[in-house]
Amino acid sequence: MAVRRSSALDDFLFDLNGYLVLENAVNEELLSRLNAEFDAFPQHIDRGEWYRGAQRRDYTPETGFELHQAVAAGRPFEELVDHPSWFGLVSHYAGEEDSYVAGVCIDESIASIRTAGGHHPVHSGGYRGAVRGQYRHTHGVFRCGQVNIILALTDIGPGDGATMVVPGSHKSNLPHPLAGGCDGDRIDTLPGAVEVHLRRGDALLFVDGLMHGGSSRVNPGERRVLIYRYGPIWAASRFGYAYDQAWLDTLTPLRRGVLQPVPPVRTGDPIRSETGSTQRELLESGT
Repeated sequence: MAVRRSSALDDFLFDLNGYLVLENAVNEELLSRLNAEFDAFPQHIDRGEWYRGAQRRDYTPETGFELHQAVAAGRPFEELVDHPSWFGLVSHYAGEEDSYVAGVCIDESIASIRTAGGHHPVHSGGYRGAVRGQYRHTHGVFRCGQVNIILALTDIGPGDGATMVVPGSHKSNLPHPLAGGCDGDRIDTLPGAVEVHLRRGDALLFVDGLMHGGSSRVNPGERRVLIYRYGPIWAASRFGYAYDQAWLDTLTPLRRGVLQPVPPVRTGDPIRSETGSTQRELLESGT
């Protein structure tokens, strides 16, 4: 599969709205393997318990079953780290292009299952936003603090708990007068918010500074998504997660370099060279 690069239209719409919809991002074969992993999740485990290399850490009781550090929960999840449908895009928007720290890391990866009644409160927005989620385009380059991928493993239409966004809010200089804060507020009827419907295999790419949330799911069944958050290589894990080195050593150089772009230097270690293949070179070489 060819690596997708951003077009002039992609850049215009991302700047204008704060998000892009990537249709048919993942093929049916990989979707089937990902859903098989979801089928095997032990949803009975309590918040804080571990499954393989992932930990259950639901944001709120309403957000549903959520495994954090999901990339370490099974082999199919590793394939999404540098997936060609979006890796070139997230590197372009959040990867500090044309700088001495070019490249991206994944600072959060989440597997989410939401059932009827579940939702995610509205949050973010450009007004007084954290630098971590900031949107910037200056001197001809993007400098976004975090760009997210939400991959749909099931169809997500009306009533399915679709992600909702307020287009353009990543650049807002004013608070939304009706948002009322970020504690438990549902986004369903927020003026300006729109549902982003996805078919299974589609992905939503958006800057984290965009005001967003999960609409209330009223339909039976499950909403299954994977969330991968990409940021500059100097970013740190939000919750302090560290990957098992033995597991990292089994990955391709590119995937290992995304999950641990700046390996630790411990007392007594030799000087580590900063030279070597960039993430873009590794992607193009297929290593």
